[in-house]
Amino acid sequence: MTATLSTTTANPGQPVQATTAVATPPESPASAPPRSVGTLIGKDGRTSQVVSFRLGDEEYGVDIMTVQEIILVGCITQVPEVPEHVLGVINLRGNVIPILNLRRRFGLPERAANEATRIVVMNLHGRTVGVVVDGVSEVLRLTPEEISPPPASLAGVGKDYVLGLARRKDRLLILLDMARLLIGSDLSRIDHQGTGGKE
Repeated sequence: MTATLSTTTANPGQPVQATTAVATPPESPASAPPRSVGTLIGKDGRTSQVVSFRLGDEEYGVDIMTVQEIILVGCITQVPEVPEHVLGVINLRGNVIPILNLRRRFGLPERAANEATRIVVMNLHGRTVGVVVDGVSEVLRLTPEEISPPPASLAGVGKDYVLGLARRKDRLLILLDMARLLIGSDLSRIDHQGTGGKE
């Protein structure tokens, strides 16, 4: 099912605030098929838009069409018997949304939330999830020339969810396939659980 939110995305190159972005949720296949770097290219065949965020010293990018909104970190209700990187759930305007910690998912050391920490709410193959990141930078419009496939030397689980690399002047972004990244998070355990958390 498709849906269009009433608010608009931030302008490319401008800082992203805690606002809602326009997104059209993808259809709901049984599993997340592998994507290629070419899937990031827009309908005009010339550009793509990504939302960039930070984890530690690295900068990452995700397809803007998967991003529903960006919110502040609030009360997260813990849920038993879920993977370590699943923090729990929040109540987002009456919807129960699972929240994942990308630092834990990537094996990075813990870091206390601060004024820059955000939750990126995403629609991934019909499922709405939130991921905690250290900070959200901006919306970038990338050309095909700025995007390259992941290096052949990339090994381990990373090769399954890294779509490619984006170079912009002195910046290097790692482009992620979030649907593939979150496979194995076992979110089905919390699909129908309530939450006492507040927005």
